Amino acid sequence: MTPEDQKRLEACTAEIAEILYRNSNRDRLDSLESIEQTVRQQMLEEVSPRVAVFLSTSKPTRPEAGFADWRPSKIHRLRWEL
Repeated sequence: MTPEDQKRLEACTAEIAEILYRNSNRDRLDSLESIEQTVRQQMLEEVSPRVAVFLSTSKPTRPEAGFADWRPSKIHRLRWEL
C-alpha cells in the first residue's frame, strides 16, 4: 500500500468510527464487553458488506441501485465468520 493510500485509509477509518459512534446507542457503551459487541455488530452489518464487495465473484443483483442496498450472500457471511 502506498503512503498516500495509507493516509487516506486512516482518514476514512476515523470518519467511519465517528459515524458509527454517532449512530450507536450510547447507553449500551458502559462496559468493554458492550462496546465490543456494539462495534462488532456495526462492522458486520454496516461496514463489512461494503468492504467485501471487491472480494465478491458476483455483482449485486441490482447494480443500478449501487452497493448501499447490497447484503452479503450466505457464502460471504460464512467467509467472514472463519
